[in-house]
Amino acid sequence: MTYALVFTDQYNRRAARFLKRHPQLRETYRKTLLLLQANPHHPSLRLHALSGKLEGLHSVSINLSYRITLELIIRERQIVPINVGDHDAVY
Repeated sequence: MTYALVFTDQYNRRAARFLKRHPQLRETYRKTLLLLQANPHHPSLRLHALSGKLEGLHSVSINLSYRITLELIIRERQIVPINVGDHDAVY
């Protein structure tokens, strides 16, 4: 069973800026979203819960340098991306 990705307008703007700055990551980013939708617990995503000011959110890896922070709603099988960028930008 797949998860529903729920994109907010704010996230779409952030993602567009991210992809404009990093066009070489477009395909990797797309594959990350597809895998996230199919299986958010896939080992290559390195899904983990965040703490501190981002408590309640999770993070997945696009590659070694870039992450997507997200809200993971298990009972409704929804994933709401919050932010995308490098480690310093999203944390």
